[in-house]
Amino acid sequence: MEYVQSAMLLHSAGKEITEESVTDVLEAAGVEVDEARVKSLVAALEDVDIEEAIESAAMPAGGGAAPAPETSEEEEVEEEEGEEEPEDEGSQEEAEEGLGSLFEE
Repeated sequence: MEYVQSAMLLHSAGKEITEESVTDVLEAAGVEVDEARVKSLVAALEDVDIEEAIESAAMPAGGGAAPAPETSEEEEVEEEEGEEEPEDEGSQEEAEEGLGSLFEE
């Protein structure tokens, strides 16, 4: 993660992302640098337009969530005044007994 973050930091500072610059950032942060990972990162980012990648990552895929349907005040009042369904007491007791059996020896 810190390798990618070092590349993002260099990009946001307008610096070139090279093996040397990534290594310098990582060392400045106190990270033990793995040269193979640095080379791999720089090679992977060589042909990537980072600005474009950031913009496409910021856009939600599929256009985001659909807005919730609007309800009228009458519907809201009806929902609040509506009768509550009685709970099935038998299944509640069975659940409690089942939990109790977990702690019995």
